[in-house]
Amino acid sequence: MEVVAGDDPTLSKLVSACHDLKKLVHTSISVEASLDDMDRKLAMMLESLSMASKKIAPLQTLSIVNKALDTRINRAISPALALLESFKLSESLQRRLLELAAKLCNEKVHERRLKKLIKYVDCVDQLNEAISAIGEECEPAIQKLQEVVEFLSRTKASDQDRNERLRETLITLKALYETEVDAMKFDGLLDEALLNLQDEFESLLLLLRHENIGEVVKNDDLQEIMPTELGTELEVEVLRRISSTLANNDCVDICIDIYVKSRYKRSAKALMRLNPDYLRTYNPEEIDEMEWENLETAISLWIEHFELAVKSVLVSEKILCHQVLGNVMDGVIWPECFTKISDKIMAVFFRFGEGVARSNKEPQKLFKLLDMFDSLENLKPTFTETFEGEAGADICSRFRELEKLLVHASTKVFWEFGLKIEGNQDGLPPPQDGSVPKLVRYAINYLKYLASESYSKSMAQVFRIEQSWKAGILSKPESDEGLLKDAISNVMEAIRRNIETKKARYKDKSLCNIFVMNTYWYIYMRTRGTELGKLLGEQYMKKQFKIVAEESAYLYQKQAWGTIVRLLDDVEEELDRGNRDGAGAIARGKLEAFMKAFDEMLKKHGSFYSIPDPDLRDQIREATVRLVVPAYEEFLKAHSSVLQAKSYMSCQSVEGLLGQIFDGGNRQNGYGKSSSFGRNHDQRDSADTRRRSFSLEKSRERKGNHRRASSNISQS
Repeated sequence: MEVVAGDDPTLSKLVSACHDLKKLVHTSISVEASLDDMDRKLAMMLESLSMASKKIAPLQTLSIVNKALDTRINRAISPALALLESFKLSESLQRRLLELAAKLCNEKVHERRLKKLIKYVDCVDQLNEAISAIGEECEPAIQKLQEVVEFLSRTKASDQDRNERLRETLITLKALYETEVDAMKFDGLLDEALLNLQDEFESLLLLLRHENIGEVVKNDDLQEIMPTELGTELEVEVLRRISSTLANNDCVDICIDIYVKSRYKRSAKALMRLNPDYLRTYNPEEIDEMEWENLETAISLWIEHFELAVKSVLVSEKILCHQVLGNVMDGVIWPECFTKISDKIMAVFFRFGEGVARSNKEPQKLFKLLDMFDSLENLKPTFTETFEGEAGADICSRFRELEKLLVHASTKVFWEFGLKIEGNQDGLPPPQDGSVPKLVRYAINYLKYLASESYSKSMAQVFRIEQSWKAGILSKPESDEGLLKDAISNVMEAIRRNIETKKARYKDKSLCNIFVMNTYWYIYMRTRGTELGKLLGEQYMKKQFKIVAEESAYLYQKQAWGTIVRLLDDVEEELDRGNRDGAGAIARGKLEAFMKAFDEMLKKHGSFYSIPDPDLRDQIREATVRLVVPAYEEFLKAHSSVLQAKSYMSCQSVEGLLGQIFDGGNRQNGYGKSSSFGRNHDQRDSADTRRRSFSLEKSRERKGNHRRASSNISQS
């Protein structure tokens, strides 16, 4: 039934919607048919794709394998190319090295040769680096190639023949690495170049010499010994470069051996130019057999040469050693090399010094021992600085031991010297003429030299060191002057006791007094105004020696001449007792007795008595003349009536005879010369020291006054 739309709007809308739904149904049916068709086509496509995927799967695997193989091949090619480049560089450097070696052999000019030698060293360093690079790069190349061979074998990306050829290549490369690289380093041109550098190193070291060593010793005006410059900057640079190259090529031991032997040889030859033949004698027994003059000269030379060896030769060697080997092993090795060079040289000097210190302790050796000790003390700062560090510890230790030996030897010589004087070990009787004993002269001059400025400080320092050994370093130290004064005072006391011992052996009292007067006056005058006298003090010298000499002079006059004069005095006493009738006979008898005693005394003075000191002799002569002549003149005048004056000597004759025995009648006119002990000391007394007053102090009044004349002996 058809519905009219215009009659009802709602109905019209419903009809329209129904019409639209019909269209939608028809369209859906059409779309469903299209979808079914598409589904069939898609199923067919999926089936085709599945079949295609199955066909291309092997190609995918092959692509992945090829990509992995390409990566491994590239990783193997990079180190192989670097290895080939290193081989090419090595070959070019070897050709250059041969060219430089030829030029170096033909070059005769020293400076040009050194410059070419530096280029040669540079080329050796480069070749060593190239060979080292080959060794470093060869192993990675082998490892990468081995990875490729293993990958091909595992993946079968290549055929069997190719895999076999690759395996053979790998084996060849391994053999090259194991044999050829080591041969290039140790048996090839590099090894030959290193041998050439060792020869050049030794030759150049031997060229560096210590110049003007002999002139340094002969120069008396030399204030300070300075090290010499060994080699030019270019020579030192070449040596430094060669040493570094040898060290970098595992030749450190060879380098050190060459350096030590070469520089020791050159240093020893430099010192041999000083002609140190004395160093061949170093055993204490051999030193004891040497003549003293020869030993004295040898010790003086030892002092000079020891200082020269340290300050010039060894300090120069230390500087050179540091310059050449300072960069080897971060500077650890050069101190040991320097110590090896120095040890052989120092050992020769040490053993001579030790031999001297251990030899017999003769008195004359003291001053040379002090010279040696003083030289070591002055040298100690330089020595310590030169051999600082652990490497030089043994040499410094031996230096200190030598100082200890010298201290011990010096003190022992001094104390034994005092004991010898104390024990009168000269083995000689007292002088028959009353002169000063040789032992006393020797001892006084000995002590004078010891107290002089040249030796007093050294001797005092030795005593202080010895005291510190005995009492310990914590003990309160005594002053140097006090130590030296006490030590010398002990020897002076030993001298005095020695004199007293000899004095007791005289039977002639007059001669005994002459001996004491001569000896004590000699000691006082020899020390007056000197460093020895100042050290001991004027009061000490006066009390111990001058006063004793004056008293002995008084006793000599009293016993020798006073007895003769009293022969004349006794005449008056006898005449006073009433013998006027026999006055002439008594006077003549007494006068004859006087002349006889006078003549005997003249003979004694001419033959037995001696007063060597001219000033002392003049003063004794004047005092004797004042004692004898006035008494003789008075006697002649008093008895001129009973005596025939012409029959007897005149007063002038008596005075002349006295003048003869005191002016020229003595058998000895001087004290003689003393032995030499040290550094240029004057052996003679100065005029102002010898010409001193000789006066008898008031102490002689205690012994009684002579009623005829004063016995004072004053300055002439």
